[in-house]
Amino acid sequence: MEPILTSTYKTVRGLSRGLEVLNALNRESFGVTPSRLAKITGLHRTTVRRLLETLQSEGYVRCSPSDNTYSVTMRVRELGDGFQNEQWISEVATPMLGELLNEVVWPTDIGTLDRDAMVVRETTHRFSRLSFHRDMVGRRLPLLQTAMGLAYIAFCPEKERKKLLRLLVTRDTPEGEIARDSKMVNNLLIRTRHKGFGENFMNWRKEEKIASIALPIMSGENVLACLNLVYIAKAMTIDEAAEKHLASMLCVRNKIEHALAQRSTP
Repeated sequence: MEPILTSTYKTVRGLSRGLEVLNALNRESFGVTPSRLAKITGLHRTTVRRLLETLQSEGYVRCSPSDNTYSVTMRVRELGDGFQNEQWISEVATPMLGELLNEVVWPTDIGTLDRDAMVVRETTHRFSRLSFHRDMVGRRLPLLQTAMGLAYIAFCPEKERKKLLRLLVTRDTPEGEIARDSKMVNNLLIRTRHKGFGENFMNWRKEEKIASIALPIMSGENVLACLNLVYIAKAMTIDEAAEKHLASMLCVRNKIEHALAQRSTP
């Protein structure tokens, strides 16, 4: 029998509380207010706020200035098991992106949801001879102005979509303006679902010269990520891009979904 190890040192109460707050944040899909965190953890609101400020100063959480909610940052990856649900990108999707590049030539990306935007996790921009952006990993893409964002929000579960839209309508941004126009949003969602893919043809002001098409990568009813192909808009229309490259993208998307299903099978 293994001996039971005991310690003569007292536990650090502040560290325990900080980890409790970080765990509570990591379990939430969207930003959480300090009051809500206090209720979840049973800690006093003043204590929670002090812990959040410490975690923010260390780079593990961030605060949204628009609604005073907190969420974890990418630095949580450094804790080892954080964001392990996205480890499949490097193990499964990255090699397949390389295969896709040989077929479509234009750069492609894999992106996942990060609170209120899609974040590029992997890309072939650095390998494509047609690339116009080399530094793409970590870049945030709006949900209602990009192909990747539309592919996510159109195909995610209704409950999640409603939460995302409630968050976006609070934004004092061009995307917030779109989110507050329910008719426009509804048309975008219907069009995306009808086509089966998200599209962007010079609709994002930050990248007015580009166009893109994107597919959701599904696990049951949930969207795990999106596969995105980006090109110079003057090179072809959306319909032309879909005609030339959508079949190859669908093939790779289906391979990724199959590989993930195999990994999750006991």
